[in-house]
Amino acid sequence: MKVMVGPDPSLVYRPDMDPEAAKDKGIFRNYTSGPLLDRVFTTYKLMHTHQTVDFVRSKHAQFGGFSYKKMTVMEAVDLLDRLVDESDPDVDFPNSFHAFQTAEGIRKAHPDKDWFHLVGLLHDLGKVLALFGEPQWAVVGDTFPVGCRPQASVVFGNSTFQDNTDLQDPRYSTELGMYQPHCGLDRVLMSWGHDEYMYQVMKFNKFSLPPEAFYMIRFHSFYPWHTGNDYQQLCSPKDLAMLPWVQEFNKFDLYTKCPDLPDVDTLRPYYQGLIDKYCPGILSW
Repeated sequence: MKVMVGPDPSLVYRPDMDPEAAKDKGIFRNYTSGPLLDRVFTTYKLMHTHQTVDFVRSKHAQFGGFSYKKMTVMEAVDLLDRLVDESDPDVDFPNSFHAFQTAEGIRKAHPDKDWFHLVGLLHDLGKVLALFGEPQWAVVGDTFPVGCRPQASVVFGNSTFQDNTDLQDPRYSTELGMYQPHCGLDRVLMSWGHDEYMYQVMKFNKFSLPPEAFYMIRFHSFYPWHTGNDYQQLCSPKDLAMLPWVQEFNKFDLYTKCPDLPDVDTLRPYYQGLIDKYCPGILSW
């Protein structure tokens, strides 16, 4: 397969971080070469073909009753032992380890914000959708607004949207599409995946986390916004105020990925304490 793409636009900008922790930033989010590229491209091609306004609305209806499973947060973390993210060009190990890597990176840098540590553990739990039978193109990968024309920094955007029917619909094919200028991201229909699903799970189960945590979960995969500086025409002042928090989270989501897997058993008691504080008990998924 010949993939005609340039460098990932999100690599043009990354929030500043400790150089020691960052190591070689160029090794992350490489969408031009590498052993996983065919798998990654195929996932995005399917995503960009099938993620339409109608599809996303159908998924909100399908999962909005939170009747698929009853389980605790830690049980959901354990389920991710069975998931390898097919959209991720950086790693090829189960997602549960990435959850603890991210959380521990945040804990080291922000020892006084225990709620932020928990966000690191929670952020990818929406990927349990893949274990409910959903295809990975409807679960993983970078997110983008549906109902308007994709912007330049969407990964593989110039080679994967040709068969998306919304782009043939005049309601959805302009820069603003079905939205009003600066309507706010809370009024934007994002592509369906683990970000939006986990955000909805948190709301439904009344997690007692601050608004910044909900923003981080909902938009951490929205790379065209938080690193590509696109979709500004949809943003409200609240979105722009929350953007630095999403960017701060992204440093740990991305740059803590490494094959040196954490000793999960030693970390569980600390994170169980945070779960008991902010989102205890058996939850509806």
